[in-house]
Amino acid sequence: MRARMTAILSALALTVAMAVSGTPAVAAPATEYVAKLRVGEGSNVEYFRIHLVEAADITAAFASLNNTSNQFPNGLIVRTGPEYNVGYSWHLDPNDVEFVDFTIEVCDGLPSDVESGALTSDRYCPWSARVVKMTPLP
Repeated sequence: MRARMTAILSALALTVAMAVSGTPAVAAPATEYVAKLRVGEGSNVEYFRIHLVEAADITAAFASLNNTSNQFPNGLIVRTGPEYNVGYSWHLDPNDVEFVDFTIEVCDGLPSDVESGALTSDRYCPWSARVVKMTPLP
């Protein structure tokens, strides 16, 4: 909640600064996004989605999308519905996800490994995950 408020205040400050400077106002950037990620390689590719609410995570996801970073998500698995992770019965907690450079192997795998229960960790950190699409939320 605090991060969302910070993002909203930052967007508001930017809008006010542009208005004062005489620069034409533009729409404030979205403060929440859904990132679609590709996991795996070759013929063994799957996709999943994560809801991003923290400014640092959104920045990291755009860096992945633009191929300027090799960071990947590490988040707490929530097994109470898909939220934005359509097609699965789980999602990553948007308040407990971050983009990282490395993790332990126990949380790596495909989204189907999380779905089937083959991945037994309470966290999901697919090393090969790369953002392929960012969708702003209203």
